[in-house]
Formats: sequence, structure tokens, C-alpha cells
Amino acid sequence: MEGELSVVMGGEAGDGVRAAGGVLGRILNRHGLYSFLREDYQSLIRGGHNYSQVRASKEKVRSQIEEADIVVALDERSVENHEWRLMEKGKLIFDPDELEYSSEKATPLPLSSMVEEAEGIEIMKNSAAIGAISYFYDLSLEIVENVMGKVYGEKAEKNIVLAHKGHEFCKDNYEKVKDLECPDREMTPLLTGNQAISLGAVKAGLDVYIAYPMTPSTSILHFTASHQDDLGLTVVQPENEIGVINMALGSAYAGARAMVASSGGGFSLMQESMSLAGMSETPILVIECQRAGPSTGVPTYTAQSDMDLAMCFGQGEFPSIVLAPGDTEEAFYRAGEGLNLAWKYQVPVVLLSDKHLSESSMSTELELDKVSPEEAKIEKNPDSDYERYRFTEDGVSPLAFPGSPDTVVKTTSYEHIEFGYTTEDPAEIEAMQDKRKRKWGGIEKDVMRREPVKVYGDENSDKLILGWGSTKGAILEAMKLIDSPTKFVQPIYLRPFPSKIVGDYIDGASKTVCVENNATGQLAKLIRGETLKTVDEKVLKYDARPFNPPDLAKKLEVLL
Repeated sequence: MEGELSVVMGGEAGDGVRAAGGVLGRILNRHGLYSFLREDYQSLIRGGHNYSQVRASKEKVRSQIEEADIVVALDERSVENHEWRLMEKGKLIFDPDELEYSSEKATPLPLSSMVEEAEGIEIMKNSAAIGAISYFYDLSLEIVENVMGKVYGEKAEKNIVLAHKGHEFCKDNYEKVKDLECPDREMTPLLTGNQAISLGAVKAGLDVYIAYPMTPSTSILHFTASHQDDLGLTVVQPENEIGVINMALGSAYAGARAMVASSGGGFSLMQESMSLAGMSETPILVIECQRAGPSTGVPTYTAQSDMDLAMCFGQGEFPSIVLAPGDTEEAFYRAGEGLNLAWKYQVPVVLLSDKHLSESSMSTELELDKVSPEEAKIEKNPDSDYERYRFTEDGVSPLAFPGSPDTVVKTTSYEHIEFGYTTEDPAEIEAMQDKRKRKWGGIEKDVMRREPVKVYGDENSDKLILGWGSTKGAILEAMKLIDSPTKFVQPIYLRPFPSKIVGDYIDGASKTVCVENNATGQLAKLIRGETLKTVDEKVLKYDARPFNPPDLAKKLEVLL
């Protein structure tokens, strides 16, 4: 596409192409270009095939595209897998010392020889390739050096030498691909969805993060553990996901704002304790990073197939909240919002992400002051008569925490009276159920004030697209390619669902299409259940890959 670049870097697991893609994304972001980076990798430590897709433009980009100006192929499989992506004037960079490749797009670059001359190691080939890319797009070598210096630290020197070698070789042998116009904009971070979730929760007062590794949630654990001192966090990895949720509930009982994260399998293990949070009215924020299932499924790839699970978590009936941000900016704001709501109403909150959102990086513009800890209902002077589950008009009882003098803070998984003592009396059971139900009124009013639905495109259009979560990026990019005016409605809160808002938009549409990364149209079913309205068409993708905007645009044009 005009005014932008698209690069694919491919190789085996262990070749460093994911790290190299991250470096390239940061370099482009530092130039003022809006950048988007997607990583595609198999569940392997060595071998297999990995690649990074990097896209950048002077305008906001929210998704990868499958076409590429440049493909860097570090092995034969990368040539086979990605040659088809190249645009008409595209270039395929390969190492002639390692591969044989003949085409008008062939761009041999003696990577092995360069590494040997620099007395480097094989994985440094990527730095020479990045130097070549910097020439083809007329990027600043000074910025390349600065980024490599920060990323590689003490090992940066040889990587920088190789970047210069790659740049000079291409300058002497090839023409540029294009000169990019870099906007003069205030520098913004390049964040993954998981990093944004972490930072948003911290801004809302997060004290403790507890998790067990499970792709694609694992990078939250890596990020928070690496920066826990700077973020003011305690980060813990217990023995499994059951230990995770129970330890987090204990932390919240003691007064610490706690968050946990996992994927569908780990979230499934947490179900009994999620119900415990509902009964004990313990505030907790749970991040569910979806991947392709069922069961182990395709563990390093993406899907939106856990909405039904998230909407039905835990046995029994109790108030809870489910929300699904669509990009890194929303991930930041809504993670903070979710933690605040958990504490404000003493309920479990589930934030749905997915592999595509959690692990993709994009230039992210944040207003940090928009997120801060919101006040929870705390008992100021608890005494020996403290009732943990006191009946209140709004159903929310004042919290006290262990360690308060002369106060016993009793919590339980059993049905109970106001003091927390167990009961099997029918009248007392009903009264406590009614108390918890009263929270719904406050939750629904509160959520409706927090922009539960976002709307994009032509407000007057009667052609309506519906989607949720990470499909937002592909939908917005596809809308740029559709000739006729369209409108996109994105529900962010799934429980409580903004039924009237979504229903009114459907009523005003002559044609509705729901776009989802699952096989059964789970948002479409939710809309039907909540509004009694049926969408006309569905575009469902369930091959464990995200939507490609040009392909999506073609389908939407036909259906709309």
C-alpha cells in the first residue's frame, strides 16, 4: 500500500527472527512511523518455522497485512513460505552462502561472510539484514544504532557493525524500495497487549501479580517479573493455575489488589475458585488470553473461542463482569477499569484477550492520568462487631482486612449470614442471594458510563459491521478499502452487555455482518440472546490466524 512498508523476516526457531522483528518495529517507531508487529511461531524451541510481520506507516496502523515489500529468508522454508507475499517490486533477501534462489526479486546478501568478518555469531545475521532494510527504506542509521544499543546492551557493538555492513552492501548493489515520509509526532511506546494490560492494572493500584506460564499469557509474567521493582509489584509463580487463583484470592482477602492471567486451559482449572470469589465477594481481576482450542489445540496461535466459557465461569449465580478490549490502548485503559470495578463491587472480573492482541506490538498513544485507583468501600474503624457481609442498599459491604485491631474478618465458601458464619436457613440464604443481586444495579449503571460500546466509520451508514476484541484492527483496516460508507460497532463489555445501544444500531441498519475469529459466531449468539436480534451475515475465521484486512474487505464488500 502507498505510504507504508511491510516486511517479513523468517527462519527457524532459534534464528532470532522474533527478536529481530521487535528491533525493527522499535526502529520504525522511533522514526515516528506508526508500527504494528505480529509474531508467528510454532510450539518449538529449535527448528520449525518462525516469522515476524512488521508493518509501518505515517498513518495509524492496527493490523498486519499479508503482502510484503521485503522478505528476509534465513532458511529455505522461509523462501517457500513467503515468496508469494512479495509485491510487484518486492525484494527477497537471502544468504547466497546458504541458499540458492533465482528470481527477479532475488536480493542476495552475504550474511554469513559478514558475520565471519565481524567475528560475530550466526544469530547476528539479523542485524545485517536490518541494516539492509534501513537502506531500502532510507532509515536513519543513527536510530538503528541507538535502538540496537538499548536492546543488545554490551553485545551491541558487533550488531551495529553488521547493520552498517548490510546497509553499505545494499547501497553499493541495489536501488531503494521507497523513501518513506516520517511524520513529526510525539514519541509513543511500542507495546504488546500484555504489556499494556500490565501497565493499566498497575496504574489502577495493582499490588500483586500471580501466574503460572501458559502461552499467550506468559509474557505478562515475564514483563511484570522483570520490572516488579519499578512497578511496585510482588510477582509470584506458584506450582499451577489452581495455586495461582487461590493465592490471589488470599492476597485480596488480606487487602492487596491482585491480578492473575492464563489461557483457556488454565482458566478452566480456576473455575471452582472463581465461584469461591463470587460467594466470598472477593475482588479479583482475571486475564484470559485466548488461543486456538479445544484442549491443547494450537498453543501458539490465536482464536476468539472462549467467550462462551468466560460468560459462564463458576458454578452458581453471582454478579461478575466480562470485558474485551480490542487494541493495546484499550487494553491499558480497560485493564485498569477492570481492576477498579472488581474492588468497587467486590466481584470477579474477566478481561478477554487473545494471542493476536496479547503478543502483537503496536505504537500506542496513552493518557496515563486517565487511569488511577478508584475508591473501594472500606470500613474505616472496624471493631469486634464487624460484619463482613453487612446488608447494604447497593449490596456492597464495607471491607476490612486481617490485622485490624479487635476485628475478626471472616470469609467463607459456604452460604452465610452477615458475620460470615455458615447457614442453611432458607430465609437467610435468600436474603444473602438478594444482597449479592443488588450489586447488579450499580454495576450496570457504572459500566454504561464507561463507553461500553465504541463506534467507528460513517455514523449515517446503514451498513453495519459488528466485532469484538482483536478483530477490531482488521475491521478498521478493511473499512479503508471498502468503497461504500460503513459503520463498525464494537461492544467492549460483554457482561453486563450494552443491549439497548447495540440493539438500536442493529435496528438502524439495512444489513449487518458479524466478524469473529471463531467457528460458531459467539458474539452473534450473545447479541441474539441479549437483544432478540439476529445478524444477517457472519464472517468467521477459525484457522488459528488473524484476519488479513484486504481479504476481509473483499468479503465485507460482497456481503454488504
